[in-house]
Amino acid sequence: QVQLVESGGGLVQAGGSLRVSCAASGRTSSSYVMGWFRQAPGKEREFVAVISWNSGTTYYADSVKGRFTISRDNAKSTVYLQMNSLKPEDTAVYYCAARDTTVVVRSAMGYRYWGQGTQVTVSS
Repeated sequence: QVQLVESGGGLVQAGGSLRVSCAASGRTSSSYVMGWFRQAPGKEREFVAVISWNSGTTYYADSVKGRFTISRDNAKSTVYLQMNSLKPEDTAVYYCAARDTTVVVRSAMGYRYWGQGTQVTVSS
């Protein structure tokens, strides 16, 4: 089993920045693909960003491209999501997810392990 714990969410004004982190524990592996997803009230969970095990491959949702950056520190079993130029529409619960293969996918269905989520609220 893998446990994922997100942190770093909070309230920020539009145009501001925030970094959320995801610490993995348990049966972790540096070869896992890690992703970030988000879910706003009344909406379905959506893909935000994904990173391969060696950080060589990253993908972003069009809505966050150029503003968000995903990174990972395998020595610390931690994945980060740096969010800049935040907009009110970025308000959501942000979830970290792990996929126990090396194949990078953007669908939430491809991820086996999930964190409990951290709230990010962007005020206008």
